[in-house]
Amino acid sequence: MKNLIRRIDHWVTATCYALASGLLAFIACLGLWQVVARFIFSQPSTWTEESMRRLLIWMVMLGMVVAVRKGALVSVDVMERLSRGTWKRIVRGVITSVHLIFFMVVVWYGFDLVWRVRFQTFASMELSMGWAYAALPVGSLLAIVATIAHHFDPQNNELASAQ
Repeated sequence: MKNLIRRIDHWVTATCYALASGLLAFIACLGLWQVVARFIFSQPSTWTEESMRRLLIWMVMLGMVVAVRKGALVSVDVMERLSRGTWKRIVRGVITSVHLIFFMVVVWYGFDLVWRVRFQTFASMELSMGWAYAALPVGSLLAIVATIAHHFDPQNNELASAQ
């Protein structure tokens, strides 16, 4: 079971990392195009700013999955550093439980939000707002996988290099 979780997690984390990095590069290109269109061609782009905002939401949610897996999210670091043995397992269990509960709440209300805004469209494009808000439940579902994988196979790179 642990090997299956690790394989799924490795694929999910690598995919989220690649997508988030690609989105960052694409958002930077859109920002450059917006500046060029406005100041060089004197024809401001009507869709780039709104696209960048929506893609930024997706980038953050996908990047959060990688941060969860690498142990880079805010948690009770001092308690985890100072605890040993059974107490450390309890602290890790509480941290994992809080993460899971939080992500499950975001999944629940995220799907509700997507359902409510499915008929609204972007101001500059004929796309449903649901596509932008879908980043919340999708990112949180993937973060649940990363949280479970981190619990069984912690990678506290941030914690290990902290001073």
